[in-house]
Amino acid sequence: MGVLNLRGKPRWVVAGSSALLASSVLMLSSLVATAPASADSSSQAAMPNRIFAPYFETWDTSAGSLASQSEASGAKFLSLAFLQTPASTPCVADWNGDPTQPISHATFGADIAAIQARGGNVIPSYGGYAADSTGTEIADSCTDVGAIARSFESLISAYHVSRIDLDVEANSLTNTAGIDRRNKAVAMAEAWAAAHHQQIQFSYTIPSTAQGLTAAGLAVLQDAIANGARIATVNAMTFDYWYGTPQNMLVDTETAGAGLFSQLQTLYPGVEARQLWHMVGVTEMQGIDDYGPDETFSTWEALPLLQWAEQKGIGFLSFWAVQRDNGSCVGTKGAGACSGVPQSQWFFSHAFEPFTGN
Repeated sequence: MGVLNLRGKPRWVVAGSSALLASSVLMLSSLVATAPASADSSSQAAMPNRIFAPYFETWDTSAGSLASQSEASGAKFLSLAFLQTPASTPCVADWNGDPTQPISHATFGADIAAIQARGGNVIPSYGGYAADSTGTEIADSCTDVGAIARSFESLISAYHVSRIDLDVEANSLTNTAGIDRRNKAVAMAEAWAAAHHQQIQFSYTIPSTAQGLTAAGLAVLQDAIANGARIATVNAMTFDYWYGTPQNMLVDTETAGAGLFSQLQTLYPGVEARQLWHMVGVTEMQGIDDYGPDETFSTWEALPLLQWAEQKGIGFLSFWAVQRDNGSCVGTKGAGACSGVPQSQWFFSHAFEPFTGN
């Protein structure tokens, strides 16, 4: 089995008891129902039932701002990478760990508001490979669960977002103390949101094999259940397998999704298959990934993937990254600003755009 990774600035590289199970079923069932909006959250829209949200590299606006890239690509929803702590401030998360880019309306607030005004939203993501491998993912660096939860809460207040993503890979996958703190903070933030009439969902983005999550990835979810943290989506990274052989990336995604579904069946026994499939998310790296041409998600695979995602009823579809959705560097692997395959501008964005809806 290869080493699996998701990108972070500047690159993604590499490499219970019956009572507990019953409570897990109740948690997932309650998650499926959408909480009604209140007067206090009038500017905060609920997420649609199915979401296509490609990643946006927040450190690279050379091709255009967050709002302009969303409008030009047609991607109404974007996943924002990444939030992490500066080394000197272990409990404060900033965009890309840069203290000059705090969680504040002054940082991306106008762009996010413009996206929301067009009926979309963003999904801020904590972690990423760079943070997860350097101890600057907030739950790894901060030992105060309350402070981690307050960081989550500040995102909701500053940007009126309805979902927060937690990208856990590299060293963060084996930091059991950090995993436990993160899930406790999720449960705390969910309780805070309910008390303040806010709508919030949490998702996990986790490396995958072509057969599903590793044991370490499963342990993250098991700890979430133990801590009462409700997870809306488990987003499998279906790229960077590093198997050393040519891969059919479409087939690998389908088998990874099926493997994750089976794992969710074990984690949440008694929950309907439809609900479990809806928890499944997949993220491609469109074009040539970090391994090289043997791991290429090609343009011809986009429509079959969309059809598979709709047929299975998964809840989340994404790719890395919107800045790469062009064909300006054919043959280049793992580029940050182009896919490496011949394609028209925004080909993958337009192909997956119909996925979002209810």
